[in-house]
This record gives sequence, C-alpha cells and structure tokens, in this order.
Amino acid sequence: MAGKENREIKNSVFVDLFYEDESAEANEIALFNAIHDEPLPEGTKIRRFRVDNTIYMNFQNDISFDAGGKVIVFGEHQSTINENMPLRSLLYIGRAYERLVPPRSRYKKKIVSLPTPEFYTFYNGKEKWEKEKELRLSDAYIVKDGEPSLELKVKVINIRPEEHHEILEKCQVLKEYSQFMEIVQNYQISGEEEPYKKAIKECIEKGILADYLMRKGSEVVNMLLDEYDYETDIEV
Repeated sequence: MAGKENREIKNSVFVDLFYEDESAEANEIALFNAIHDEPLPEGTKIRRFRVDNTIYMNFQNDISFDAGGKVIVFGEHQSTINENMPLRSLLYIGRAYERLVPPRSRYKKKIVSLPTPEFYTFYNGKEKWEKEKELRLSDAYIVKDGEPSLELKVKVINIRPEEHHEILEKCQVLKEYSQFMEIVQNYQISGEEEPYKKAIKECIEKGILADYLMRKGSEVVNMLLDEYDYETDIEV
C-alpha cells in the first residue's frame, strides 16, 4: 500500500531539478553554497532522503538532504505563503530524524549527535511578498511567555526576478529556474494555447535551463500541468 501511495505522489519541476534529475546533486550543492558563508568542501557526500509528505500532501514540492553536518529542507510556494510552514516543518524534521538516527542510538546514555536543521521556502508566486521574511513556530503559541522551550524558524525567500534577491546571483541554476517560472506564468496569463510548450521553447532559445529543458521537455510539461492542478486545488 505504501508503495502505491508513493507512486501517486507527483513531483514539481523544482523537486525534479533539485532532487531527481541527473544534475540534482550539483544543483543541491550550489543551493547549499549560496546560503552559507562557507562552501561545502570538494567531495562532500550529499545524502538525500524523503519522509512522509507532511508538508504538501500528495504533491512533492520540497527537497531535503544531509550535508556538512546539516539537514537542509527547501520548499517552494507558487501560491500564497502558508503561515503554518513552521508547524509543518516541525512534523517534517521529526520524521527526518527518525530516518537519520538508528533506533538503538536513541536510547544510549551518551548524547546522540544530530545534523543541524535549516528550513527555507522559496516564493515565486504572483502576489506581492516581502523580499525575505522569517516565520517562527512560537508565533502560533497560545501563551507567549518569555523564551519558548521549542522554536523553529523558516526563512521565506522571494525568488521572483524583479525582487533581485542576492541568492539568485549566488546560485545560477536557481536564478534560471526563477526566470523559467516567470516566463511560464506570463504565458499562463496570456491565455495562449500550449503555454508550457511555448515557455520551454523560449527558455531554450534564451539559454535558460536549456540543457535540462532539452532533455526533459515533455516531462516538464506534464509536471507543470500537475502543478497548475495542485495550485488550483489549494486555492479553492
């Protein structure tokens, strides 16, 4: 049953580009280096993993990996930002640690070392949003009394090209992905027939994710159709 459910979970273009594609590991390293002052040493092993879909239900729109002593969780939003992302991320990291820490280790007397978690959400929707904002789990607490015993922060980064967030200059593949999604959205708004095929053609001509789109053009069209259906569903 679990295998059947996993097959029904659909990936976004973001997940395919940064998790599934043959270029995914290099893209993940580029993302990691863009958000940290110290780049990963050459040859660092990337351990990718997935947990039950606590963040996006039956649509896979997040990636997570373990590298350099850290667990990095990236998500993407194309609709309105969900203010409950810290809560969802809390559930996510709990299940991630269940995967990463062997059962026997949890009951040892000595402290068990854990990779440090970091949470990021990339926003490239049509609505106006801040260039960067931090969402905190403690903002949801009923009683706000001093320093919370449990805190979790999610950094939301607006990657729309017009926002000129510095991360786009540090990570070329994320910059091109942002440009690609903007072109896709423009064709959606135009009402033209086959907007996704036209967006892909334009991007290839402009050298935006050209290699990726030439290899996986038809798959990307299907992923974009699934994304559109998903975004429509959650807006209803």
